[in-house]
Parts: sequence; C-alpha cells; structure tokens
Amino acid sequence: MYRFLLTPRWWGINVFVLLAIPFCVFMGSWQLSRFEARVDDHRTAKAQAETDREEAARPLAELLPVDKATVGKQVTATGRYGRQLLVPGRELDGKSGYYVLTLLRTDGGRALPVVRGWLPGTANAAKAPAPPSGEVTVTGALQASEQPGDNGVSARGGLPSGQTAAISAASLINLVPYDVYDAWVTLDTADAGMTTVPVSSAPDTGLDLKAFQNLGYTGEWFVFAGFVVFMWFRLLRREVEFVRDAALGIAPEEAAPSGARASAQEDASTPVR
Repeated sequence: MYRFLLTPRWWGINVFVLLAIPFCVFMGSWQLSRFEARVDDHRTAKAQAETDREEAARPLAELLPVDKATVGKQVTATGRYGRQLLVPGRELDGKSGYYVLTLLRTDGGRALPVVRGWLPGTANAAKAPAPPSGEVTVTGALQASEQPGDNGVSARGGLPSGQTAAISAASLINLVPYDVYDAWVTLDTADAGMTTVPVSSAPDTGLDLKAFQNLGYTGEWFVFAGFVVFMWFRLLRREVEFVRDAALGIAPEEAAPSGARASAQEDASTPVR
C-alpha cells in the first residue's frame, strides 16, 4: 500500500520535507537567540545606567566617538551657547511637548548639541527660556545621534524655521554654519522652568519593536515547521485513501494521484491467494 512512497514524485516531497523542517527549526532558533540577546542587552544597559549616574563626569573628548560603551556616561564640556532650536513631537510622562536644544560652541570651534530641558505643548520659541550668556560648563549624559524611527524621532520635513525633527549632526549641519559633534548631551538638571529629559538607552539595547519582531519571527518559523509536517501527513493520508479506493474499485482511477494509481495497479495485478 505504501509503495507509492518510492515514486519520483514522493522522493521529491520527502527530500523537501527533510530539508525544510531543519531549516525552519534553525531559523526559529536563530530568531529566538536574537530576542534573548536583546533582553540581555536591555538588562545590561539598565545596570550600566545605574553605574553611569554614580561615575564622575569626564571630558567630552575622552568619550568620543559614541558607542554602546559610552552612551549614558557623564560628560562635561565648556563653551558658549549659540543658536537655540526646538525639537517638537517629544513625549514625557505621557504628555506631548518639545525639547529645547541649544548648541554649545566649544573652544575647538565645533558645537555640542545640549538638550537643556523639555516643555509641554506645541513648540513655541517665545516660551523657551533663553540660554545663559558667557562661558558655561555643562554636565550631563552623553547620547548618540538620533535616527528616523527612534522613539519620538520623526522623518518628516518642512518644519518651521528654528525647529529640527532629529538631534543628529546630519540634521543640524544644515541649520548652523559650523561643525557639530556627532553626539548630544541631556543635562542632569534642566534649566529653570523646564523638565529634565531622561537618558536614552544605547541603540539596539532596548525591548523595542525590533526585539518583539524577533520573537514573532521565532513563532512563525516553528509554525512553518509544523505546517510542513501537517501537509506531509495530509498528502500521505490522501494517497493511501486513493490506493484503497482504487483497489476496491470504488474510486475513478483518473482521480487518483499518479503514485497512487501505480500502486493500485500493482495491487490489482497481484493474485489473491
């Protein structure tokens, strides 16, 4: 009854199944490992954030370029505040508002973007406190340049003059006539009248949408593996039923698969003892 399994058609089906199941299991396991790695990075980042708050601030030059190891570190820089910009569409404690971003001109000539605080409501330059005059020394947490798609970061264009969607050198270089550091700082204590902007975790270390996408893909790959097994058994059962029906003469021969017809013909030609 199962001789149809030796036909070329079923050899192809069996080889496909034997290759597809390990592949699906491997891909599912790989996606699961990616999710677990993100969970570990998230835990490490939280623990590192607690340690960073207790460390003494270091000069900016010692912590550049920004990477996973330096994001959130306490940094200090000295200079004079220059142009001030607003970063709209930022939420804090469930409320919509905007960041007040001021560029700090350092002795080297380059500017360090400094988020001096957050204000609720629609971005309004008249409500943003003016920066201190003269030479100042700022202390805060070092942050990596933002990218469109990060939390609260929009890729939209056409913002009013004096506003920027992302805090990044690529965005700010088009708004100011001097070089900008590929990093920014959020003050430990916001200037008067504003709320301190919390430190963001390093890129790809949070339990964000990408992390849960990995978890979703894990389930999908294992479902695919189960579906392959299910379809194999369904095809097998269908072939066996056709072989039985054809052998009993209760099913049209042309309705049976080729492998089942061949098997049924062999059964019919075998003399009954």
